[in-house]
Amino acid sequence: MFPLTIIGLGAGELEQLSLGVYRNLKKSDFIIARTDQHPVIAELRAEGVLISSFDEIYEENDSFQKVYEEIVEKLVMLSAEKRVTYVVPGHPLVAEKTVQLLIEKEHMGLIELEVVGGNSFLDPIFAALRIDPIEGFQLLDGTDMKRDDVNMTQHILIGQVYDSFIASEVKLSLMEKYAYDHPITIVTAAGSSFEKVYTVPLFEIDRVAEIDNLTTVYVPPVKELEDRLKDWSTFRAIIAALRAPDGCPWDREQTHSSLKKYMIEEAHELIEAIVSEDEDAIIEELGDVLLQVFLHSQIGEDDGYFSMEDVLQTLGAKMIRRHPHIFGDVTVANSDEVLQNWQTIKSEEKMQSDSLLDGQNRHMSSLLTSLNYQKEAAKVGFDWPTIEGAFDKFAEEWKEFQHEIVSGSEERQLDELGDVLFTVVNIARFLKLSPEEAMMHANRKFRKRFAFVEESVMKQRGAFLDYTLDELEAFWQKAKGKEDGYEN
Repeated sequence: MFPLTIIGLGAGELEQLSLGVYRNLKKSDFIIARTDQHPVIAELRAEGVLISSFDEIYEENDSFQKVYEEIVEKLVMLSAEKRVTYVVPGHPLVAEKTVQLLIEKEHMGLIELEVVGGNSFLDPIFAALRIDPIEGFQLLDGTDMKRDDVNMTQHILIGQVYDSFIASEVKLSLMEKYAYDHPITIVTAAGSSFEKVYTVPLFEIDRVAEIDNLTTVYVPPVKELEDRLKDWSTFRAIIAALRAPDGCPWDREQTHSSLKKYMIEEAHELIEAIVSEDEDAIIEELGDVLLQVFLHSQIGEDDGYFSMEDVLQTLGAKMIRRHPHIFGDVTVANSDEVLQNWQTIKSEEKMQSDSLLDGQNRHMSSLLTSLNYQKEAAKVGFDWPTIEGAFDKFAEEWKEFQHEIVSGSEERQLDELGDVLFTVVNIARFLKLSPEEAMMHANRKFRKRFAFVEESVMKQRGAFLDYTLDELEAFWQKAKGKEDGYEN
């Protein structure tokens, strides 16, 4: 196995190369380039230096990852036979995926590397753009760029933007956060005599003809708070400002306890939007729920107990832990097995309590509390074998309730009514129906029908007292008839 020498060709022309790099190139016996598309290659060939390239691999593969992997495999095989000098644009250790893959091979003992160096494209880029990297900058790979990689408050440099297709993918990723006309600067052949620098609105970056393998896309920071509202850190800053010593008096007064009712209200409004299939309302109500999460997290941070990072860490760890079929080596056949695994892992996580029903109480919903109690009892076999047993129990409790209505006290009537409702929840559990959702549905249905009754009353005599119960019932039946899909 021979050492593989890696040399960077810099960002532009031959004159930009250091004397040491130039001498290394001149004395190399076998030089192969990742790509021919670099000015230095043509100039070296003009001086009689023999250089081959891997350009044909780009034409044979449909993804850059496959291209890079094949180049690396060929380099490993070549290095087993002779000394090879591998040349790449820029500096070998700056934005060069093939070199990173070669380093992995070196760690595995499959190849020996000798990185000679080269001039990075970053220095001439900073000079062309007149920016200071100490202000904060990111260097991203245009061939593998994602929306969440971007920090909108920093200078963004996007390399590997070889052609209009990659530029289009970069544009789409950026437009998920930035305004469509955010100014974007395109720099080509920075630092060379062919350097070009021009600015276009974001939506036009894939329409520029001069994009090639020496192109870097620059995205300037977004300074105004209102212009980076799609960034998570911006919303966090807004909440922190509201809770700051000079912030909003109302937000500063809030506690975990005082916010409880708002979380319940926002959750119900979100459910209402989902049921209504109103996408705009879902967006707004999801935001209101998220506001509660951020407020509670900021209160935790202000009090010195926890922060949003703790919330994210706890939740992320739980999701990884409870999805071993995704993040581990467990195999599942269907969603039923997923739920079974989830419950098993969940039970292992919980500390042993005095009762199976500990932690199942829901103070804001007696229906959910009842459902949770029955689910936990059923897990240990305290349950009817079939739904028929639940129906029989309902019939029994209904008779006892009717008896107490005739001769019992108010306290006994209340007690038996509770038993009736408890058995109804049990039937819902057997049918895998949500009693809470069913009750919400019934309330919505009643409100809609009663609104029609009110409208009918106002259109005619104008007051409920002017109608008999039979007449009001006729309006109600007409409301039912107008509803599609209801046969009650």
